[in-house]
Amino acid sequence: MGVGKATGCDMSVVFNQVRTGVFLDSVVLMRISRELADLEGIEEAALMIGTPSNLAILERAGLLSELGRQAGGGDLVLAVRARDAATAEVAATEAERALERPSRTRSQAETWQPRTLRSACSVMTDANFALVSVPGDFAAAEARKALRLGLHVMIFSDNVPLEEEVALKREAAEAGLLVMGPDCGTVIIGGVPLAFANQVSRGDIGLIGASGTGIQEVSSLITRLGGGVSHALGVGGRDLSDAVGGSSTFAALKLLNNDPGTRHVVLISKPPSTAVAKSILTEVAASDKTFSICFIGAAPLSVPSNATLLRTLKAAAEHAVGTSINAVAKEWGDGSVLPGAGRSRIVGLFCGGTLAAEAQVVFIDEAVSVASNAPIPGVSQLVAASHHVLVDLGDDSYTRGRPHPMIDPTVREGELVRALGDPTVAVVLLDVVIGHGAHVNPASAIARVLCKASPDRPVVIASVTGTKRDPQDRDAQASILRDAGVLMALTNADAARLALTCLSLID
Repeated sequence: MGVGKATGCDMSVVFNQVRTGVFLDSVVLMRISRELADLEGIEEAALMIGTPSNLAILERAGLLSELGRQAGGGDLVLAVRARDAATAEVAATEAERALERPSRTRSQAETWQPRTLRSACSVMTDANFALVSVPGDFAAAEARKALRLGLHVMIFSDNVPLEEEVALKREAAEAGLLVMGPDCGTVIIGGVPLAFANQVSRGDIGLIGASGTGIQEVSSLITRLGGGVSHALGVGGRDLSDAVGGSSTFAALKLLNNDPGTRHVVLISKPPSTAVAKSILTEVAASDKTFSICFIGAAPLSVPSNATLLRTLKAAAEHAVGTSINAVAKEWGDGSVLPGAGRSRIVGLFCGGTLAAEAQVVFIDEAVSVASNAPIPGVSQLVAASHHVLVDLGDDSYTRGRPHPMIDPTVREGELVRALGDPTVAVVLLDVVIGHGAHVNPASAIARVLCKASPDRPVVIASVTGTKRDPQDRDAQASILRDAGVLMALTNADAARLALTCLSLID
């Protein structure tokens, strides 16, 4: 273990510590980072494996000392910016305690743990699935080991080169195996949620998604509609590109088509390659299942008779179950919730990229011009002069050196404060994504910001993606937001429509 002395930086100090041969899941590291950032006197904190890409993130964030720059791919880097050296040392002590926490909670009976994938398979002889969550530079090698042991693979890791993804999926196809990912954030296998997933009801609806939050929204809505999910298979955001060719989507289709417990399949993606989409739909036509197809923002496609093309995640869930969600009519009362005079803009601040895309679809369908940092076809690229904006805060430009906003609500807090204080903003639109892996209480973080806002702030509208059985409890989260003065919608699509309705009521 190496410790770097704190160095001055704009009246603060930057402190690095390097631990050799330490690896923890990225979600665990992000949670510890958030715990450290909450300490008094800590301005920023990050725990990352010392891969070149991670070191670059820390460098851009101004969190690297000379010691940190020397870290390698097998090292764990602690980087903090603090008000003084003593505070930085406190953070280092707390980080050490947090890193030791898993070993202290292990059962005394656990005298042996497999050190390799092969040794694990020798003990779990019936295993057919591996989850890979290592730095992106090493993920392909570990996934390849799993494939050669005859295992389906979920690759949670991001920053895996495209050429490695293509090679892995080609090898998997030859072996009749499924690669989920890279950067696959949501999977549900036989009712077991993995990574960022919700506690949903079991049933006969299968999901295939090149979108984590898309799977979360649809699976949660299916549960709330009285349906259930057999399996939800993430394929990675690049799978339906021309380069990858839908390899994992084809494999997932085959698995669900052969699953007697799956009656209906929902396909979810942001705009796919047109050529790949047509190939997928040819495969759909040959299936004896029925399908809901939700390629958000894609150009109209001709679909086979056993499939229906839907514009939104909400519509896809409704079609899959055969039941509609009735949007809640807002009681406007004395009009005090209406935007004040002179306010004319909608600002959407989203944790989920696909939820931001779905909101864009709603704006397009209502013929309202909007801009985004992650635009779908028909939406403008975000610039300083943009009027209505829908921002994906999970984009790399917002998360460099920081956890994803689903884990760390502070990623959104600064943007929310700015939007609430902008006299031109009429409505602020939010998504709240809960479930396994997400922040323990994202609604309270929003409520704290709203409590400090001016009484004449913009109207705030939100929906909660999740179920009552999630650790955070969807109903409890909605109640916290409602008590803070947030107008609640039943779905993300309904929230976007409510924002437009609210704007139309301004005199």
